[in-house]
Amino acid sequence: MTKQISFNLFEMNTVGHISHGLWVHPENNRHRFNDLDFWIEEAKLLEEGLFDSVFLADVVGAYDGYRAGPETALREGVQIPSNDPLLVIPAMAAVTKHLGFAATFSTTYEPPFAFARRASTLDHLTKGRFGWNIVTSYLPNAARNFGLDDEIAHDDRYAIADEYLDVLYKLWEGSWDDDAVIRDRDNRVYTDPSKVRYINHRGEFYRVAGPHLSEPSLQRTPVLFQAGSSPRGKAFAAKHAEAVFVGGSTLEQYRTNVADIRRLADENGRGGAHIKAFASAVIIVDKDRESAEAKAEEFRRRSSAEGYLAHAGGGGIDLAAYPKNALIADILAAENKQGRDNSANNRRYPPGATVGEALETLTRFDRNPFYVAGSPGDVADAVERWVAETDLDGFNLRQFLTPGSAENFIEYVVPELQRRGLYRTKYEESTLRERLFGLGNQRLFPEHPGARYRGGANLDGASLDGANLDGANLDERAEA
Repeated sequence: MTKQISFNLFEMNTVGHISHGLWVHPENNRHRFNDLDFWIEEAKLLEEGLFDSVFLADVVGAYDGYRAGPETALREGVQIPSNDPLLVIPAMAAVTKHLGFAATFSTTYEPPFAFARRASTLDHLTKGRFGWNIVTSYLPNAARNFGLDDEIAHDDRYAIADEYLDVLYKLWEGSWDDDAVIRDRDNRVYTDPSKVRYINHRGEFYRVAGPHLSEPSLQRTPVLFQAGSSPRGKAFAAKHAEAVFVGGSTLEQYRTNVADIRRLADENGRGGAHIKAFASAVIIVDKDRESAEAKAEEFRRRSSAEGYLAHAGGGGIDLAAYPKNALIADILAAENKQGRDNSANNRRYPPGATVGEALETLTRFDRNPFYVAGSPGDVADAVERWVAETDLDGFNLRQFLTPGSAENFIEYVVPELQRRGLYRTKYEESTLRERLFGLGNQRLFPEHPGARYRGGANLDGASLDGANLDGANLDERAEA
């Protein structure tokens, strides 16, 4: 049976996401990102193209590690200015019926109770089409923005995230029963208090009483996306994530990493089939190979090397501060700060790589293994081979022009993939989770750790039909 491939458009509520310098292109509309019509038009386009979802990245700090300040990022539009990704989703949902929405939110700096309500609200408003990309944040400037002197140590951020997720599961899955809302007009009872409960979470990092403020949404817990490549990150993904962005530099490495994350999921008692694996892809297509290659050359000409270096320096190393013959490994060892995860840099740069080689690599977008510029047939051949050789389930498509990159993919690539049985020809009515795992799978699988709180199981909370919190009386609660 031919496996249909999932495609998300990689987005960010900003002028310059990851194709640095291309905002100057006369056909690019990125400068309209503050305009709600920009997002409405994009949502309609993606739904016409039968995309799985729009995937919204985010950061909560500026890229100020390059040349010791944010000036380059500001000048080049490297993810600044940027806006909140969550706030554009309702407008996009209002003009679509099927398109999914996956948005990035960090577990490190804001408490879980408030985010639980935001996520439930979005799942309600989208009718079950919301997903959450779990990140722990990596920019030093982000830490300073939230009152810290520097980043929290890498593994400590994951420990916080682990408890963060536990709180959310208790709120989303355990605080309300499925049938708590009865809307009994005759007896003037909207919600049955006996079917709603406190969670009374007390952990190392959080104390949350509950109850959750939102009634259960279609998915309850949004679809959980995560990208973790360090040992701690992979362990976190194997425990929690339903869709994982894997890394690598060759098709063989991707296949190994996909198999590894599914093995870890099996070891967690979840089952490898309960995780979908994604990667980022650079696809430049036109009516024929010559036109596509000419387009790629124009993108190279307009790209900004300074923009790419500012992006790389935000959470990595400032390549401008070192001679070109300096070894990357030596620099990483010398700059090994507590909050930094050097695993990404170790994968990005091969052993023995120098600063000069790193500069050339970072400022190129045409890097293998997931790069193709060609005709519709060329692109379909490449995508089909990528999936066959890696066991990936789908891709986040990088944009060079908005809306041009998505328009080209829809016009040229989608029909060819459909002809090969690799792309849907219509949507089925479904939640985002059902789109990934099949109809009937609206909720977390029973083997997922979040499911253990269903029906109030494994909670310390009490129902609200007269019970109180930790012995406090009603007057004390009202004063609080």
